[in-house]
Amino acid sequence: MKYVIILGDGMADEPIEELGGKTPLEYARTPVMDDLAGRSEVGLACTIPQGMKPGSDTANLAVLGCNPRQYYTGRSPLEALSIGVDMKEGDIAIRTNLVTLSEEEEAYEDKRILDHSSDEISTEDAAVLLEAVRKELEEDAYHFYVGTSYRHLLIWSKGSVTELTPPHDVLGQRAGDHLPAEEKLRAMQKKSYEILSKHPINLERKAKGLNPANSCWFWGAGTRPSLPSFEGKYHKKGAMISAVDLLKGIAVGTGMANIHVEGANGGLHTNYEGKAQAAAAALLKDGFDFVYVHVEAPDEMGHQGSVEKKVQAIEYLDERVIRPIREALDKAKEPYRLLVLPDHPTPIRVRTHTSDPIPYLLYDSEKELRRIGAYNEREARISGILVEQGYELIQKLFEN
Repeated sequence: MKYVIILGDGMADEPIEELGGKTPLEYARTPVMDDLAGRSEVGLACTIPQGMKPGSDTANLAVLGCNPRQYYTGRSPLEALSIGVDMKEGDIAIRTNLVTLSEEEEAYEDKRILDHSSDEISTEDAAVLLEAVRKELEEDAYHFYVGTSYRHLLIWSKGSVTELTPPHDVLGQRAGDHLPAEEKLRAMQKKSYEILSKHPINLERKAKGLNPANSCWFWGAGTRPSLPSFEGKYHKKGAMISAVDLLKGIAVGTGMANIHVEGANGGLHTNYEGKAQAAAAALLKDGFDFVYVHVEAPDEMGHQGSVEKKVQAIEYLDERVIRPIREALDKAKEPYRLLVLPDHPTPIRVRTHTSDPIPYLLYDSEKELRRIGAYNEREARISGILVEQGYELIQKLFEN
């Protein structure tokens, strides 16, 4: 038996008036997911423990079977694992976004947070910008590391975990209302604007009509994590396919393999087919029992507030990832179980994450369930199935 999780990050949503009262998942053309739903268990799962912040960090830990209350020590430490930073005792990892702030206001505090991803800036451009920041701001206790696209890392030696605001939670709001309380971090963040706002790369981006990556934004502080071995826990050889350092870091922490896919970038125009081909090869040729395929695009489009692009991302997931993986496994006559789900909702209305239960679809190629319906939030609620502890959902995938 082979096992697959295909996760559309932030795919769940709320009914939207311009979609006729449907969610993007209901509205999108998803013939593959809907066909699978007619043969699957469809239900709801609570991936965010009550009282914890709804993030891709806590939620993906839960989907992989790790109780976030037990294993979560912050988002950035997981990303540090992916980047290859060996965190020492007393190190604090802090996510460093390259964001777009408004430019017309004179004072940094009065600028507004326009874009948490700087139009999904390329890793190549971001690396040049981060190097400019590093040259001026790095010192013995503070070291910067390049990640992927707009997502980077600051390691604060002998630091402390401090409350920091994710930029995607406060889009359009005044920066000064959400700056770090810690004086040094606040000063570095403000200084980064002086360094980046006039950088040639950003001047070129503006000339092209792209958002400039004109400031660092610190958030997601945490200490080095200690995660359980995936293979030791489930006795299955697992692999991760993702473009983002958070998921790659979770894979490193749990001892799973990371499979690199050229052109996978975490955006709407990622290499969907490459991810599907890599998943099929891992399962059918390379001896893996389990593959986790993570697609970031629906979440990014939710943060952007784009209904049209979020629908498009869901349709791409269905046609360009789920279909070819299903067809490859069916053609090989390999028995398999497939779990399709988001990690959390990212509703267009709020442009950030919420803690609402997420819909899941669980398909077993050797069981012919017969039900009427499709895969979406409404059908999941109608089913009456609720997995209250989201980290237990993976047991349904692996149960005999």
